[in-house]
Amino acid sequence: MNPTFSHQKQIEIVTTFSELIDTDFKGETNALCWYRNLEGDFAEIVSQLQLKENITEVTPNDLLALALSAEGIIARDIILNDLQLLTNFGAAPVLNLLKCYERDDEFDFITTDVYSFHVDRSPITTDTFLCTYHGAASDIIANDQAVPKAQIPEIRAQLKALHNGPEIEFEDFLKENYFDLHYQAQPNAQPTNLGIGHLWRLAVDHPTQQVPPCIHRAPIENDGEYRLLLIC
Repeated sequence: MNPTFSHQKQIEIVTTFSELIDTDFKGETNALCWYRNLEGDFAEIVSQLQLKENITEVTPNDLLALALSAEGIIARDIILNDLQLLTNFGAAPVLNLLKCYERDDEFDFITTDVYSFHVDRSPITTDTFLCTYHGAASDIIANDQAVPKAQIPEIRAQLKALHNGPEIEFEDFLKENYFDLHYQAQPNAQPTNLGIGHLWRLAVDHPTQQVPPCIHRAPIENDGEYRLLLIC
């Protein structure tokens, strides 16, 4: 077991894709990690891809069109295999070349972009899968180390003023605008970086979920460096 993650109660380490999809979340565990030390040159792939927008989807055909070194081919085969594994499982994986995500600066007291700690919600039973092959990696945080932003008195008061409607409709207002999905880290919180090359499965808020959803955030990108991220 890798010491980087072994002390985290919310994380369970697995060694195969089958374990990743077949292991149940339970207790405080809401993040599963297929821990891997990947070979191959993922930077070479990133250097050859063309960024068309801040977020550019990369297809398997895009990868296959690249003229790569032996190390680049190893990296490409790993990505293609991950995409196929998730597709066979029934997921819809997407490979993104990322410069940055759109920022939410509409309000000065709360943000709802992915750089804010947040949980994912779905009306159906599902999980979030992600793997960073190159660039800055995402963070997760234990649920007892964060509080919903909409429950912080100062923020809640401003949200109620923004709502300016019947109290009975306030919770629906929070959900409709995704305010209830975002969290503020406690002062003593210790976020865990998900690292490079590991394939993660994170618990999502949905009707049959048995554990708290995993709180996570996108990283601030490194200057001059694109991210290569698989997500679904």
